[in-house]
Amino acid sequence: MSVVAARLARMPFDADQTLHPDPVFAARSMTHHDTHHDGVRFEGTDFSAAHAESHTFLECTLRGASLADVHLEGSRWSECAWERVQGVGVSLVEASLADMVLDGCRLAAVSAWGSTWRDVTVRGGKVDLLNLRGARLKDVAFVDCVVTELDLAEARVDGLTFEGCTLVGPTFGRGTYAGLDLSGATLRSPRGLAALRGATLSRAQVIDLADALAAELGILIAD
Repeated sequence: MSVVAARLARMPFDADQTLHPDPVFAARSMTHHDTHHDGVRFEGTDFSAAHAESHTFLECTLRGASLADVHLEGSRWSECAWERVQGVGVSLVEASLADMVLDGCRLAAVSAWGSTWRDVTVRGGKVDLLNLRGARLKDVAFVDCVVTELDLAEARVDGLTFEGCTLVGPTFGRGTYAGLDLSGATLRSPRGLAALRGATLSRAQVIDLADALAAELGILIAD
C-alpha cells in the first residue's frame, strides 16, 4: 500500500461522526478561542467569514463546505478530511495540519505562512496563490492537482513531493529543500531555482530549466 493510500485509509468514517446540525458555522466571534470539535462532519456548511482562530478539529470532515474569507489562524487539524471544499481568502496562518487529506478542493488566496504540515495529502483540484512562506512541511504529498503561485520561500522541507501536478509560477529561496522532490511535476515559470540545493529534479526538468537557472546565476550561454 502506498503512503497516500495508507493516509486515505486512516481518514474518519461517516458512521463515527456527528453531523453538524446548522448550515452555517456559528463561531463568528473573535471571543471563541480554543474550541474543540471532535468527530464532527460538516456537510455543505458555510464557513464564510467565520472566525475559528485557535480552534481544534479532531477526526472531522468538511464536505462541500465554503471557506470564503474564513479565519483559521492558529487552528489545529488532526486526522481530518476536506472533500470538495471551496473558498477564496482562506487564512491558515500558523495553523497545524497533521494526518490530513484535502481531496478535490478548489481554493484560492490561501495564506498559510508559518504553518506546520505533517503527513498531509492534497489530491486533485486546484489551489491558486498558496502562500507557504516560512512553513514547516514533513511528509507532504500533492497528487494530480494544479497549484499556481506557490510560495515556498524560507520554508523548511523534510519530505514534499508532487506527483502528476502542474506548478505555475512557484517561488523558492532562503529555505531548506533537501526533502523536496519536484521530479513528478510540470514546472512553469519557476523563480528562485538557484536556491534549490538538495532538491530533486528530473533530468528532463534540468535541461528545460537550464536557461532560467543560468540567468539566475548570472551565467552567459554562448551559442
